[in-house]
Order: sequence, then structure tokens, then C-alpha cells
Amino acid sequence: MANKIEVGVVGLGKFGQAFARAFQEKGHTVVGVDRSESNVRRVQSYLYQTFQADGTDKGALEQVGFKELDQVVVSTGKSMEASILVVLNLQELGVKKIWVKAVSEEHEKVLKRLGVHFVVFPERFVAQQIAHRMAVPGLLDYLGLGEDVVVREVEVDQWQGKSLRQLDLTNRFNVQVVAFRAKEQEGLSFVPRADVVLTRGDTLVILGKGDDVLELADS
Repeated sequence: MANKIEVGVVGLGKFGQAFARAFQEKGHTVVGVDRSESNVRRVQSYLYQTFQADGTDKGALEQVGFKELDQVVVSTGKSMEASILVVLNLQELGVKKIWVKAVSEEHEKVLKRLGVHFVVFPERFVAQQIAHRMAVPGLLDYLGLGEDVVVREVEVDQWQGKSLRQLDLTNRFNVQVVAFRAKEQEGLSFVPRADVVLTRGDTLVILGKGDDVLELADS
């Protein structure tokens, strides 16, 4: 496992709780803060540390140790003002990486002007994933990397008998083959060798910008 990471979460509503649980289940450490006693109570059984405190109060964040954290996720519900105040407090405390759940495009603009490292729209991201998966057969995932990045399965037909080196998909189509599954194989082989020779019915898992991946055909 990679080095254990300690992350703070300000705001333990639905998104904050879901992130905190998922992150801690991956073997890392989460310190949660929320002004609501009931929200704190819901997560204190499985988080490393939880505090009932107001994230808009810099002194409170400092007191519970957020000054020592490198990364913090801010999820303060629908209050843009509270979110911005929390961000300013974290910046003054010297937090290096700040992730913020945005509630509107205006909120996003302000956060970017403040120099926030990562702005997240969970609802928009999920909606885009569903739309892409329903519209495009073989689409495995939509990655919100700011560049419309997708992952798609392509079944081999006309490419049979050729190696990945001969296909040269990276240079020809600006995509990357990240995994391979032979026709009779159950699991995927990741980062396949360039000398792998394809047969009809094999599957390639390809990553790239949406337009490049979606227009790619076995031809």
C-alpha cells in the first residue's frame, strides 16, 4: 500500500460523510469537522477523529489540528459564503491542497480566483457519467479531469494479427491502451506489452479524450 495519508474534511453532510467513509476504507486517515452534533455523531464510530466545530472559525480549525494537514476537503452544504470562509481559513493555516465541493458556477469562479486546487461538482460528474455510459456502448468510465477523459472497451476485429506496436494508437489517434483481455481470458492484463499480437475477440481498454476515444474504430 502507498504511504498512509491524513486528510481533513470540513462539513460532514451527505457528500462529506460518503467521502470520509470511502477514503478511510482505503486505509487512510480522516479527521472530520462539522458544526452539527448529529452529523459528528453519525461518523465518529468509523472515522479516526471527529470534532464538533465551526469551520468558518480559523481558531477552531487550528485547535483541532488542521494546521498540520496537507490536504483538506471542504463540503459545507449549500452555503457558498461558509465554503469561502473555510477556504480562506485553511489557506491562512498553510494547508497545501484544498478540495472544495462547489454549489454553483459562480462559486466555482470565486474558488478558482482564490487559488483552490480542486473544485468538485458531484452531481454534474455523476450526470455526465450516466449520460456517457447510456449513449456509448463499451464505455467503462468518464473521468472528470477537466479534459473530458473517458475509458472505453474496444473489441478487436480488423486489428487481428497486428501488435500494439504496429497499431501505434497513441501517435495515430492520441489514445492510450491501458489494459488488455484475451478472448478466452477472464481478467484484464494492465499496461500490456507493445509486442502483444491481437486476435479477433480480444478486448482493448483505451483511455483518452472523449472525441478521440469515441471516434476510434477497429479499422
